[in-house]
Amino acid sequence: MDKHLLEILACPICKGKLEYRKASQELVCKFDRLAFPVKDGIPVMLEDEARPLGAEEN
Repeated sequence: MDKHLLEILACPICKGKLEYRKASQELVCKFDRLAFPVKDGIPVMLEDEARPLGAEEN
């Protein structure tokens, strides 16, 4: 994931910062506890496509 893209991307819900998790190919919003998928290098920033983080995930 391009570092410059990560700097400008924000959570579509709270507008907060996102953390890129390379292993799972997801952008995570810790505030909303959602993980947005990255498909073929393209972030899918739709609330309907996000998965809720489990209790054990930070």
